Amino acid sequence: MSHPNQPEGSGPASPEAAADDETLALAHALFDAAREGNTGLLRGYLAAGAPATLTNAAGDSLLMLAAYHGHEEAVQLILHHGADVNAANDRGQTPLAGAVFKGYTGVARVLLDAGADPDAGTPTAREAAAMFARTEILALLG
Repeated sequence: MSHPNQPEGSGPASPEAAADDETLALAHALFDAAREGNTGLLRGYLAAGAPATLTNAAGDSLLMLAAYHGHEEAVQLILHHGADVNAANDRGQTPLAGAVFKGYTGVARVLLDAGADPDAGTPTAREAAAMFARTEILALLG
């Protein structure tokens, strides 16, 4: 029974707080899976309805994390489940620009095939490719 001056369901032991903790733990597990390219874990949760558009506190999506860390298969999987290929993080960076910055040509190709805009974001993928002399990716961008 709750204290009369305390709203029902508040406090650290409430079912809502436990559910929030579980949701937060799941989100962290998904972000880690995207960073690590753990397609098994990602596949299971995305197929069960976890949002492919999930973002962390910096606005980095699952797609951004997988792209930035060079995981082609994870990028394909997340896109298959409805991620926005051009969704920028809070700094205006797109998954394509992240892949270009890191030099992941294969990931850039997957993103471009999915409709990524090389001129979206700040800096754009095209600008990043020129800035970091990613000649193979520049050729892909046309």
